[in-house]
Amino acid sequence: MDNTRQRDLFPELPREDDGERKPPPLTREASLQAALGTFERHMRDEGFSINTVKAFASDIRLLGRYLGIGTPVGEIGTKNLTDFLHWLTDERGVPCSPKSYARRVTALKVFFGWLHETGVLPQDPSTAVIQQSVSSPLPDAPTATDVERALAVAESRRAGGGDHKPDARPYLLLSLLLQTGIKKGEAMAIVPNHIDDTDPDQPVLYVRYANPRLRYKERKLPLERAWLPVLDEYLQQYRPTDTLFTCTPRNLEYVLRDVAEEAELPSGALSFENLRWASALRDWRADVEQDDIRQKLGLSKIAWRETKGKLRRLIEQEETAVA
Repeated sequence: MDNTRQRDLFPELPREDDGERKPPPLTREASLQAALGTFERHMRDEGFSINTVKAFASDIRLLGRYLGIGTPVGEIGTKNLTDFLHWLTDERGVPCSPKSYARRVTALKVFFGWLHETGVLPQDPSTAVIQQSVSSPLPDAPTATDVERALAVAESRRAGGGDHKPDARPYLLLSLLLQTGIKKGEAMAIVPNHIDDTDPDQPVLYVRYANPRLRYKERKLPLERAWLPVLDEYLQQYRPTDTLFTCTPRNLEYVLRDVAEEAELPSGALSFENLRWASALRDWRADVEQDDIRQKLGLSKIAWRETKGKLRRLIEQEETAVA
């Protein structure tokens, strides 16, 4: 048999080390189904949270259910999107809360905005769709004056006196949350070696996640130099063997609650969530770059949109109160 003919009959198979084949580039003729698959990869690559990826993908599938999942993206116009939103609220027969509605509008704008930015669509059909979002209420973030009163109480606990032994924990916790804006779960996961004081003038906290799927949330946050002596006092008093905070999350909530009560602040004023907002507000007042605040909080660019809007409104409230 001719060797040339034999090679034609048995073509060489792709090698295993050729790598995963990339999907063909999208065009305006691509179906919603095909575009959604690429969009999900894009969101993961951009560091969108797992919940956001799932929610946005679900919202686009719902659009596919309405228009047909095989509909070419280039045939979808503003009227299609407006009709879809009307169907969600008035014709689908399933309750659509204001928050879900707002998220679905955002999903449409992010999805079609991405298709336009990547050159798949010459125009973005979602631009004219009105964002009829109903934002969740503004947080009851403590004011700058509230924070100073709380820190004064925590400092008195640190010094001790009367029937109270010196206790560095309230000040350590409160000042840490104000500096870093970390969440309760992130605070509970801190171990002493996550705090790097190699350079005592520029100590840092490394926020770590055990779950590999959440590694994108990990970050390096600066700490104030004056916080290190408080840490030393705390370590001497509590001698943690594993995580920095040896108690339960509920106990830490009680610590903050007690400080708030002594400072005569409203109930819940010093919750972990409210202190996260207080930390962001501190940075905003100090003219820290907005993207630096976003990264400090560990927020995706999508989640930052709503957070940024609330921070602006909180600052406006403060300015109005002063005026």
